[in-house]
Amino acid sequence: MMMDVPIANQSHTFCQWAGQNGWSTVSPPELLCNPLLSVQDLSLGSPSDQRPCHNNQSCPSHINTLSSYHNMGLANNAEQSGLHFIPSAHVSSMAPHASQDRTLPPCSLPLLNTGTQPCKPQQMSPFPHQATSPTSQPLYTDQGSRNGPLLPHQNHLHTNPQCTPYTANMETAHHARYIHNPASPMFPIQQHSQWTPSPHSRGTMNEIVPSVAPQDRNIIPQSPNAESRYGLDPELLPSAVEVIAEDRAEWEGKVFVSEPFSHLPPLATTSCIVEDQGNASPSVIRATSYCVPCEGQTAMLCRLPLGALVTPLAKQITGQKPLPLCRESDCVMGCSSCGASMCPGMSWQECGQRFYCPFCGKLSEVPWQHYQPTKGVEGARVDKDKRPELSMGSYEILGSERGEAAALLLAIDVSASALTGGHLEFVTQQLHMLLTSMNREDGIALSSVRVGLMTYDSRIHLYDLSPTLSRPHMLVITDTEDLQLPVREGLLVSFKDCVHSIESVLQLIPQFSAECDDSSGVPMELPVKAGLSILQALGCPGKLLIFHTASFIETELSNSSSGFFGSNKPKTIFQPSEPDVSLAKECVRQGCSVHLFVLSNQDVGGAWPGHIPYLSGGALHTYSHLQGELDRERFSTDLNRTVEMDTAYKAELRIFVSKDLRVSGCYGLFNPGPSPSQVTMATLDQWTTLGVELAHTRALDETRGVAIQTVLSYSSQTGDRRTRVHTLTLRCSRHLQDSFRHCQAQTLLTLYCKKMYCAVLERPLQELREELQMEITEALSLYRKHCSSTSVSAGQLVLPQHLRALPVYINSLRKSEVLLPGLRSSVHQRLQQRCQVLGLDTCSTVTHFYPLVLSITLPNKNSNPPNPEQALRCSAVSLEPTALCLVHAPLTLLLWVGNQVPANVLAEAFNTSCFLSLPSGETKLPVLENRLSVSIRSLINTLNSQVPWARELWVVKQGDACEEALQRHLVEDKSPNGGASYADFLYHLHVTSVRLLQ
Repeated sequence: MMMDVPIANQSHTFCQWAGQNGWSTVSPPELLCNPLLSVQDLSLGSPSDQRPCHNNQSCPSHINTLSSYHNMGLANNAEQSGLHFIPSAHVSSMAPHASQDRTLPPCSLPLLNTGTQPCKPQQMSPFPHQATSPTSQPLYTDQGSRNGPLLPHQNHLHTNPQCTPYTANMETAHHARYIHNPASPMFPIQQHSQWTPSPHSRGTMNEIVPSVAPQDRNIIPQSPNAESRYGLDPELLPSAVEVIAEDRAEWEGKVFVSEPFSHLPPLATTSCIVEDQGNASPSVIRATSYCVPCEGQTAMLCRLPLGALVTPLAKQITGQKPLPLCRESDCVMGCSSCGASMCPGMSWQECGQRFYCPFCGKLSEVPWQHYQPTKGVEGARVDKDKRPELSMGSYEILGSERGEAAALLLAIDVSASALTGGHLEFVTQQLHMLLTSMNREDGIALSSVRVGLMTYDSRIHLYDLSPTLSRPHMLVITDTEDLQLPVREGLLVSFKDCVHSIESVLQLIPQFSAECDDSSGVPMELPVKAGLSILQALGCPGKLLIFHTASFIETELSNSSSGFFGSNKPKTIFQPSEPDVSLAKECVRQGCSVHLFVLSNQDVGGAWPGHIPYLSGGALHTYSHLQGELDRERFSTDLNRTVEMDTAYKAELRIFVSKDLRVSGCYGLFNPGPSPSQVTMATLDQWTTLGVELAHTRALDETRGVAIQTVLSYSSQTGDRRTRVHTLTLRCSRHLQDSFRHCQAQTLLTLYCKKMYCAVLERPLQELREELQMEITEALSLYRKHCSSTSVSAGQLVLPQHLRALPVYINSLRKSEVLLPGLRSSVHQRLQQRCQVLGLDTCSTVTHFYPLVLSITLPNKNSNPPNPEQALRCSAVSLEPTALCLVHAPLTLLLWVGNQVPANVLAEAFNTSCFLSLPSGETKLPVLENRLSVSIRSLINTLNSQVPWARELWVVKQGDACEEALQRHLVEDKSPNGGASYADFLYHLHVTSVRLLQ
């Protein structure tokens, strides 16, 4: 970074700083503390913009290129296209360039004002004597307060006694607007986004910077968590909301043609029709970069991960053509050497007698019964358009073999705590309703599925449901150490033949009497082993639904790592015990997914029961108060979704990549096998997404490109053996800027999330946070060095066009509850959140780390209902006290109510006109026949259909204690657990990236 040339009577010394978040205590050399420097001494315009210095002194040209660290904006650069920050005084005299791409809407945003404090020389320390390399010292760490949450007057960042706080000298509030410039002909980068801080305006660390001027915007005062410790206005930073809105405006209502070597697809948050023309849909396979570096050294220099996100059973969007299905005997066979399936990436030779496989580089003969000649210069087969395997990026093969149909096995806890808790009657009623709905589904596989039923306490009670018996027979197994089934017939019976027998047993279960004392708890492994034994005896896959009430205990063979406080190493809380892993592997081999419904609030200190369900393709559902109406609705929704969701059983996923690449890692909810390119899972559904990381083995052929193929072999509900094939073909390039140009921030966030959440099993959390920040910092530094114009000043942060939102995404990931636990985050919640987020697809992952904040106003005749596409930034500044705001994340749904909401809005939404009488916490909105109530409830139903599980709706009143739950989702602000704000993180990201170049 370039430094100011001192003028008369000016001396420059270096300053240090330290903060609560653990920022580096050494100041970079480029940040100079100069109390005499004023805002008129620096130019915020383009590097060619010359301005005179004060005191009749001439200034070298490079002084005017130094941007403002206080007025964080997007700096103008004539040789680069992108978003530029220019003060209004300069903007008025400049004509905006015509944009070749999409144009950003202009906005006028005020900057923050701070007072002026001179530096104290006696507190300063020269930087060169204390500087360390970025790799030897952590850039910063996130340390939350150990004495509980800070009060508003305590929420200031602490200052190192040896540090001199920087001061900001803003005499007037400047206004800025965004200008979009055309791409530079010198560089193939589509757009650059440059952010310009100011060295003359250095915000103090021990004083909170005043908020935005209220005369410009009618907003609530900015909370301490939303303010920047450096006096930066967060509203001027690159916005993830704007990036999503731009992409939707470009692709909404259009068709994306997915063909080999296609360009960047729409973002995962954009609903768009995809036409398969030889490449798999981005909803199935989404690459981190659609232009792969040819050289391995170039990929390492890029510092961004090379890989893809795979959702094999992704649900197709309404309006798209169904996946083509062909029989195994009719399909052209794939490569005989590596086993890859036929795809458009195969090139034909010798008039169609042989084909070249891009995954192994070998030639294979075509069987005579599948031979067809080729035509044209490209050598395509004459029957290409008639065969999906030759022309489509995704297709499915129906195998000739047929296995056992999947079964549905119900296990109900009848221990003393279950009988006295009053849960059994409700559970049996819900099961009865479920079975009744299954019986009415004519022509659907659920009506012919085999069903089994068992109950348990410290023993196992099996039921013979044979239709030949006049009534069901109970079989009690007392020896649970070595389970041996007394009979096999009648344990699993076709539902249409045993529906009356099951209903009779369900009616009797609430009348059971407690025969065993369960005060010591019931091991969760007991019903899992019993259900697994039944499926193994009958040789079929299935879903095991366990309804558990008693407290959990750890088995004797379990090590301390599965307990809550068994070890002082934070990483061990995520590790399952060896018995849990072994039992989960048995479930995977059998194709048995475990779905555990915990019907009572478990005490902290017991074993977490979610390892086996999530490792087997199932899930853990917990309910604190099943007697309440809200939890009962959630239970009913989760139960029906679990049974009715399309599921692949005994799934085997094989990943093929071009011969010059290899699969270096695979991340997701599964037991890793010997090879990362082969994954075995008990079941998977439409949400299951895996992260695949690739590495070079040798240089790639730029003319052939890169091919990625996933082959999923599985059994359907009816026992059909199917194979689903997805192939993605990408272009290659020897230029580093092409890789940055074809990346998307949402894809990188999802892959980083899966990689880091898998790494918590083995590595310390602090190390992962530092590694994540270092990778992003080095990537931006290298992009700045190799892909940006030489005229970029040192005060400008250069971001690739499609990675503008990456800093805010990465900062949200770093301070998530999994990587940075809060004081009020229990171990149960962290374990649950890790498993839930690890299995999400790209769209849900992005919404989790950057929630959707929707402002809901009172609709009138001319206004439209709330639109999910018109989202606000995740900051406290976005929450106006006169409006309602709905915060949507896959795990949470919050309805924030401002303290100045009109009484008529409260009446129409909550049936009360008094803000004080409005209840907060978990709530069910009243059903009212007015436009506002109907629109809110319709929006909530739409958002709930986009997540794989039922959620609670929490009403959060402004100033209420429940606002802490909302603060965790305002990811642009400082987190309650100590995580840095977006502005501060981006500031240090820029400073460190520039320092790496020096």
